[in-house]
Amino acid sequence: MIGLVAFLSCIGLIWAEEPFNHRVHNERVIGGSNAEPNTWKWQISLQYDSYGDGSYYHLCGGSIIDGFHVMTAAHCILSNDPTGYRVVAGEYNLYEYDGSEQFISVDRIHVHPGWNGDLGKGNDIAILRLSVPVYDNGYVTIAELPSPEQMLPHDFTCQITGWGLMDYYGTTPEILQVAPIRVVEHSICSQPEWWGTIALKTMVCAGGDGVISGCQGDSGGPLNCFIDGAWRVHGVVSYGPAGMCNQVRKPTVFTRVSFFQDWIYSVLGY
Repeated sequence: MIGLVAFLSCIGLIWAEEPFNHRVHNERVIGGSNAEPNTWKWQISLQYDSYGDGSYYHLCGGSIIDGFHVMTAAHCILSNDPTGYRVVAGEYNLYEYDGSEQFISVDRIHVHPGWNGDLGKGNDIAILRLSVPVYDNGYVTIAELPSPEQMLPHDFTCQITGWGLMDYYGTTPEILQVAPIRVVEHSICSQPEWWGTIALKTMVCAGGDGVISGCQGDSGGPLNCFIDGAWRVHGVVSYGPAGMCNQVRKPTVFTRVSFFQDWIYSVLGY
């Protein structure tokens, strides 16, 4: 699997001298710009304490889907022990304390039962239950989700957000990045010169123009699409090409949220 796609792991060491660990791979926004403060308020930073010493790394993105739960990618789960993770809601600048952040430990991890570690097989989605709920401090909100089975039309413009790499050289942003990214319908994305058979109907492809893409560190974060009168999280960043993330005909691939509505709501207890 590694070499075909960029498998995502920890990036952006928090509270440490080195801001980036070049020994690991992740997914980030390339071709983006600084997001306006207090805009993508459902976006979180999922952080991991790999040594158990209180030094957290930015691992992945994610979305707040109710007061107690965050949605992210299954491949972001490096350990089934929830004590190594924390969620930072209301985050904007990873390397400064803005006063808007909520640092919350993870109480329980729900990985989709169909996930087998192979990104090309799909089901790359997980839900984390928080130890305490997020609260409305003016900097966080719950994401709107799409209608069940809803599909995005070809060339529809969404926005990708995250703290992932900004270029091939490993430049990492301090501030949340955002970029417009266009949907590539399944009939195109599944063609051999695109992603072929590993682009499934349970996924959303977006990008592939050689300019804008997710990259290392963006995994688990949202594909934000304004549709039906609201911004809705239609995708969870799953995979992209190894090496340079913004390759022509190799769009960023997202887990399609609308396909997993029943499972999501069953975990939430709705």
